[in-house]
Parts: sequence; structure tokens; C-alpha cells
Amino acid sequence: MNTHADLRAPQGTTLVDCTHERHADQILAIFNEAIATSTALYDYKPRPPEAMVAWFQTKQQGGFPVVGIENEAGELMAFASYGTFRAWPAFKYSVEHSVYVDARFRGQGLGLVLMRALIERARAGQVHVLVGGIDASNEGSIRLHEKLGFKHAGTIREAGFKFGRWLDLAFYQLTLDTPEKPVDG
Repeated sequence: MNTHADLRAPQGTTLVDCTHERHADQILAIFNEAIATSTALYDYKPRPPEAMVAWFQTKQQGGFPVVGIENEAGELMAFASYGTFRAWPAFKYSVEHSVYVDARFRGQGLGLVLMRALIERARAGQVHVLVGGIDASNEGSIRLHEKLGFKHAGTIREAGFKFGRWLDLAFYQLTLDTPEKPVDG
């Protein structure tokens, strides 16, 4: 666990690096709850367990972190990660992130702790821009991102359709002071 006070998980919890073996089922449950009940994910159907194999492989191959917070019982309360923003070489210093909190544990500041950990990992990984694609009606996520210094970079109106209505997708970005020496190629 990180020793910086602003990254410390709430008392009785632990900041962890998630693995497929230990966390895939719990991450899948959090994903599927978000798919079924919210516009946090623009998916319609729950993901099958085998989808987590490819998800974790992609994270590992890209060197992308998956950080989580566990309670004393070993339950994954929340997780966050980032991955490829766009698959062209010139975007190599930009990533798109996501953060999900299990419905049972929302409102405890877990998202803030995880986002700070992701930002620290992004700096260490020489990332320049973190991008969050947020449903424009998700006021809690927007407030979280703004609290961390993310700026609204634009909104794609009616980008998605779910629950019988059009969804606007707002993009928020945080520009870091890394990499120290960016290079082409």
C-alpha cells in the first residue's frame, strides 16, 4: 500500500494490484451491475466470465495498472484502470481510464483514492493525458474528476442509446507534466 496520505485507502481497507486469479469474478460482478443499472457502461448485456481473461490479458500486455480497494474480508470494493486511448502510435502518451465502485460501497471516497493512485501510476508510466469518457448525466463522476483537476474537453451529443433514451458522452482530461522527454516513433 502507498504511504502517501492522499493515496491511503480508508481504515480497514487495502489498496491492491488486482489479478485475474483473485479479482476477475469480483470485477465482473461490478461491471455487470453497472451494465444492468446505470449508464456508466454503454453495454446492454452482462459480460460472461470468459471476457475477463481477454480483459486482464490486454491490461497486462499494455502494462496498464488495475488497482483496487479490498475490505478486511477480502471483498473488492472498487477498482480502476486505464488502457489505450486510441490505437495509433501518436497517442502513445494518452490513456483512457475508468473507475467503478461496488454499489454497496459507494459514497465512501473510494473513487477518489483510486483515481489518485491511477494518476500516480500514470506519471510513473510517463503518461501525458488521462481521458475519462463519462455519461453527461453522471454528476458524481463529473464532480470527482473536477475535484482532481480534470477539465471538460468536449461532449458528443446523443453518442449512445440505452434505457430508451439518447446519452451524451462527456470527455474530461487531465494533462500531466510527463513524459520528461517525449519522442516520436
